[in-house]
Formats: sequence, structure tokens, C-alpha cells
Amino acid sequence: MSDAPQSLAEVRSRIDALDADLVGLLARREALVRAAAAFKKDEQAVRAPDRVERVVAAARGKAAEAGLSPEVAEAVWRAMIAAFIDLELTEHLDRQATGQAVERATGQATQQPYG
Repeated sequence: MSDAPQSLAEVRSRIDALDADLVGLLARREALVRAAAAFKKDEQAVRAPDRVERVVAAARGKAAEAGLSPEVAEAVWRAMIAAFIDLELTEHLDRQATGQAVERATGQATQQPYG
């Protein structure tokens, strides 16, 4: 019995199932990105261009091994990383604003994970 889809509807159904799996994986990645924000001192640490390049290179290598176009992998990873950096920067700014608001309200400096 062949594993090849027998219709466009079946292809789309399989893609939808994979998309659902991807959403779950991205949610797990987001939770880790939010956790990482607490350990980063500033915007440069959030952007981490050297880390981005290492992650993209690793994705390209794994893609080639898995039969995925390295160019597609790179484009997807760069888009994903950019979106998560934006999220993490927002988290970073929110934490700073919260700390400053507490400081103004209490007159005491707060422990900021960003230094």
C-alpha cells in the first residue's frame, strides 16, 4: 500500500495535520523565548545576531539531512526568529516598564533581570 496521497483533499488534510503539529511546537518555542527574556540584559542580547546565524546554519544542515530545501529552511527560520525577537523585545520593554512603575510607586529600586 502506497503512502502517497490519492487526492488533493488528502494532501490538504495531511498539510492541515502537520500545521497543527507545528502550532504546538511553536507554542512550546514561544514559552522558552519568553523564559529567555528574563536572562537577557538589553536589546543587543535579545537580538543576538551571532546566535541567529548559528541557529540558521544548524537548520540548514538539518534540513539537508531531512530532505528539505536548505533555502526554504533558512527562509522559514529567519521569519520565525524575527517574529520571536519582536515578541521578546516587547517582553523586555514590558518588564522594564513594570519595574519603573513599581519604582515610582514605592520609591524603591526593583530587581530587574536586565541589569
